[in-house]
Amino acid sequence: MLPEAPGPVAAIDCGTNSTRLLIVGVDGTLLERQMRITRLGEGVDATHELSPRAITRTVEVLGDYRRLMDTHHVLRARLVATSATRDAINAEDFFSAARRVVGLRPELLSGEEEGRLSFIGATACLGSEYRAAGPLLVVDIGGGSTELVTGEVGAAGDDVVAVSLDIGCVRVTERFLVHDPPLHEELMDARTFVDDVLASARVELLRLAPGGVVGLAGTVSTLVALEKRLDRYDREAVHHAVLTRAQVEDWLSRLSTEDRTARLARRGMVGDREDVIVGGVLILAAVMDVFDRSFCLASEDDILDGLAASVNAAQPS
Repeated sequence: MLPEAPGPVAAIDCGTNSTRLLIVGVDGTLLERQMRITRLGEGVDATHELSPRAITRTVEVLGDYRRLMDTHHVLRARLVATSATRDAINAEDFFSAARRVVGLRPELLSGEEEGRLSFIGATACLGSEYRAAGPLLVVDIGGGSTELVTGEVGAAGDDVVAVSLDIGCVRVTERFLVHDPPLHEELMDARTFVDDVLASARVELLRLAPGGVVGLAGTVSTLVALEKRLDRYDREAVHHAVLTRAQVEDWLSRLSTEDRTARLARRGMVGDREDVIVGGVLILAAVMDVFDRSFCLASEDDILDGLAASVNAAQPS
């Protein structure tokens, strides 16, 4: 039985590429924010199965997160799974293992639910200038899927429009970018595929979101770190930094002509992301092109913040 008094809450997101944790106090104080690349969705696009190794990697990280939750006396939490498990016929293998370690059965979010939570998290703390700019387009580039979400800043989940598309940095890389560095033909095939998928959502979303674009997840934060040549992750330097369309295209050109070793040597590159960063940047470049946006506002607030907010809202007052 849960206590009647409120306490710290946690949110865990098991994505295709990474597994992430957020723990916040009753007053919203950040207690923990962690990200580990576990590649749960490795090979899922081709096999439609989660591999035993990927499940083991992810569950080991979940065990570490459970210990952190216990350290902070977390009694309320949400644990969610997204694109990789939506596609996998053996998702139950992962759900059962995760429940044994964390004590929670993962919630399998639909793409639309994932997008709405990301929108809530990304826009909750935006300034008045964004609230006055009209509906925004939030772009959450994951490993297996990309969510495009539109709505007014501060809108509740039911008041936004979310579209989930089966394009993500891991999926695009595994399907198209098989050489290192990728061949020109592979890049062209990948861009054509992504453009075609985006076109299906373009007309409605352009009408609903004439304002700016907010970019979420590892591709966007890594691009900011590369642009700023950061030696280590610095949330303050990344959060709400601006990437221009020209910068995104320039990084796509540079990174796609390098092999993984050269990418990893760059200041700002996140380890274990060097093999899928080209696919992610290609998606961001295509979104900015298809929706004709001149800049992207990077947000480190995302689905984790939306999840934590939902848990806090359910606490006793």
